[in-house]
Amino acid sequence: MTDHPAVPDPTDLIALSLLPPGFGVRIAERLRSGQSGRDALRDLAAEQRSLCAEAPDALRARARDALARGRAMGLEPIGWDGASYPVALTTIIDPPPVLWVRGLIDSLNRHAVAIVGARAASPYGLSVAERLASDLALAGLVIVSGMARGVDSAAHRGALAVGGTTIAVLGSGVDVIYPPEHAQLARDIAAAGAVVSELVPGTLPLPQFFPLRNRIISGLCRAVVVIEAGEKSGSLITAKMALEQGRDVLAVPGNVLSGRNRGAHGLLRDGAKIVESADDILEELGMPATAPRPRGTTAAATDPILASLTPGEASDLDAISERTGLSPTRLLTRLFELELAGAVARVGGGKFVRLDSSC
Repeated sequence: MTDHPAVPDPTDLIALSLLPPGFGVRIAERLRSGQSGRDALRDLAAEQRSLCAEAPDALRARARDALARGRAMGLEPIGWDGASYPVALTTIIDPPPVLWVRGLIDSLNRHAVAIVGARAASPYGLSVAERLASDLALAGLVIVSGMARGVDSAAHRGALAVGGTTIAVLGSGVDVIYPPEHAQLARDIAAAGAVVSELVPGTLPLPQFFPLRNRIISGLCRAVVVIEAGEKSGSLITAKMALEQGRDVLAVPGNVLSGRNRGAHGLLRDGAKIVESADDILEELGMPATAPRPRGTTAAATDPILASLTPGEASDLDAISERTGLSPTRLLTRLFELELAGAVARVGGGKFVRLDSSC
C-alpha cells in the first residue's frame, strides 16, 4: 500500500464535497478566508440544516469510506489545500474542494484549451474537433473536454493521436465511465493526461452533475472552443461559465441549414472569435502560430474549409459555404490562400478540389 505522508488529510474536504451542490460558493468563501475544512463543514451544516440532512460526523464517515475505496482503486483526491491542486481552478467563484484524479496529476497545471460541442456531431464537426485538438496539442497545449460522444471524444482522440496530453472531466465518479463504450478512451486519456471528477468514487452520471462539471472544464482552461452547438446545447453552458470566469470563448462556424450550429453562431454574433484554424486560437492566447507542415497536410490538419472537401471531388462555392457556414466572399479569399499553398486547385466552373498529399 502506498503511503501519503506529504498529502494533507482530505477527509474534511471530501465531506464538504458531499454537501448539496448549492453550497459551492459558500464553501469556497470559507476556505478562501482561511477557515479549515472541519470548521467550514461544522458551520455550514449548522447554518443550513434545512438543506443539509446529514450531520458533519455522518458526512465524515461517508468521506472516509470514499477515501478508502478511492485509494484501493489507485485514486488520490487532490484537496483545495494540496500543492497539486490546479491553480487555474482556484480563480473561479466555486472551485471544487476536492478533485479525484486518475492519471498524471502534473497535467492539471499546464496551459489548456477546452474543445466542446455537439454529441450528435456531423462528420465535419468531428473532423474539425480532432484536427484542432491535434494541432493545439502539438503546440504544447493540454486539451480538455468532457469525454461525451461526438465533439468531446473527437477532441480527446485528436490530442492522443499526436502524442499530446488531454484531460477528461466527468459528470460521475472517476471510476464510473460514461458513456460506457468510452472505457478504453478513458484508459488512454489517463495514460497521457488525466480523468478527473469532483464527485466521490461510485457516483453515477446523473443529469444534474453535467452542468456542474462544465464549470471545471472551463475553469481549467485559458479558452473554450465551441463546435456545432445547438440552441440548447450543454456546450453553451460551458461557454457561459467561461465568460463568467474571464476565459476566452471562440467558436467554429458551420452549416446554417442544419440547426446544429445555431448556438455557436449566436456566440459569434455576441463577439466570440471565429476559429478557422488552430492558429486563430493560438493568436488569441498570444502564443506562436503552429509550424508549417509538409505540402498538402498543413491546412488539412487545421482548416475547416479543407475538412469540408473530399480529395478528388470538386465542389462549388455554394456547397462549400453550406458545409462551413462561411460567406462566399470570405471563402474566396481563403480558397485563394489555400490554392497558393498547394492545398486546393481550381478545376473550372467555379469549382475547387482538395489535393491529396499522397498524389
